Amino acid sequence: MAQYELLLPKMGESVAEATVIKWVKQPGDTIDLDDTILEIATDKVDSEVPSPVAGKLVKQLFQENDVAQVGDVIAIIETAGGEHPTAETPVAETPKAEEKVETIPGIEQLPSENKAVATDFSASERFYSPLVKSIAAQENIALAELDAIKGSGADGRLNKDDLLDYIANKNGGAIAATKTVILTPPAPPVSETAVPKTAQTSEAVPSSNKTSTTSVSGADEIIEMDRMRKLIADHMVMSKTTSPHVTSFVEADVTNMVLWRNKVKNSFEKRENEKITFTPIFVEAVAKAIKDFPMINVSVNGTQIIKKGNINIGMAAALPSGNLIVPVIRNADQLNLVGLTKAVNDLAIRARNSKLKPDETQGGTFTLTNVGSFGNVMGTPIINQPQVAILAVGAIKKKPAVLETEHGDVIAIRHMMFLSLSYDHRVVDGSLGGMFVRRVADYLESWDLNREI
Repeated sequence: MAQYELLLPKMGESVAEATVIKWVKQPGDTIDLDDTILEIATDKVDSEVPSPVAGKLVKQLFQENDVAQVGDVIAIIETAGGEHPTAETPVAETPKAEEKVETIPGIEQLPSENKAVATDFSASERFYSPLVKSIAAQENIALAELDAIKGSGADGRLNKDDLLDYIANKNGGAIAATKTVILTPPAPPVSETAVPKTAQTSEAVPSSNKTSTTSVSGADEIIEMDRMRKLIADHMVMSKTTSPHVTSFVEADVTNMVLWRNKVKNSFEKRENEKITFTPIFVEAVAKAIKDFPMINVSVNGTQIIKKGNINIGMAAALPSGNLIVPVIRNADQLNLVGLTKAVNDLAIRARNSKLKPDETQGGTFTLTNVGSFGNVMGTPIINQPQVAILAVGAIKKKPAVLETEHGDVIAIRHMMFLSLSYDHRVVDGSLGGMFVRRVADYLESWDLNREI
């Protein structure tokens, strides 16, 4: 018997640790290739760690709620074969020997001349286990074809049974007459559903994220915060203790913007298969204003001001659980309105379904939050550290307003909206903060009713 050391896999360039939230397999349990061993979490998204080997779970080296570093040995698996490399030992560097294969009942081996094709799985946004990759390579299944196969695993993950069923159907049910070689999988897979670390002291809860309640009287209950709410609470307290917050307000007449969107939204959706909301318009205006006032796009390191070279705008998105996540639109100033619309819709949908990639909530240099989506006319948002400013846009309301015309002042019904900018008064003074939020409003007020998109 040999022992295999299961390592905590790498989950993104900036993710260094994860919390064990649930052991799916217990010591003594039999494990097949691709079986889920445990569930882990990095701040906001839960992930599964599948087994790259078959055998029996001997030991769990971390308990539930423990925090493990990437590369730590988290479990010992006893295997029937010879020594297996750990996650940090490339399979290709092991001594040359007769290659081990696992046969699957009902499937014979492929002819030896059928060579596996090399596939760049990094080009896909979908997670594939080592076993699935091996089968796909041996069956010469292209990545585009693999991406199109519907999976039955967690969050639609494609497992070996899904792939084998697909191959059987593809071959017209003649799978028994073909051969499939299952290569010994490489090191444990990279999880692609984690998000980066923002706090290091939070505890985890079961993956269901269900809060527990305890009745303390006939009417009152004690509700334990879920893991994500704890992280948000820590981050908000840290922000308020780090930055002296100041908020400036501006009211903008966005009538032209509203009328333009009403005019183009149906044709845009028909052409692009995307709904155009106000959010990409707000993002475009913010990106333009940042280029006009680049000192709003900074962070603070002690006594140093770090001026950011890229304009990466985070958009606060409310989740069905009531929690909040902030995916980032990178280089927002380089996207046109169609590109911004597609980016906003894609990030919002995947945020609600917990399918963001590890680094998609990091690297933001400015944050936009739409409090108007909840019917609020204005708000005083808390800065998303280490940024120095956050803009809240309120609900758009019809109001009577005074308009100056060549024939004198008139009162008209206009679409009005409040913008509120909270900023770090250590580095952003009232003049800069006030001029910036005013410039955003100017871009929205001067919207071209005849603009083509």
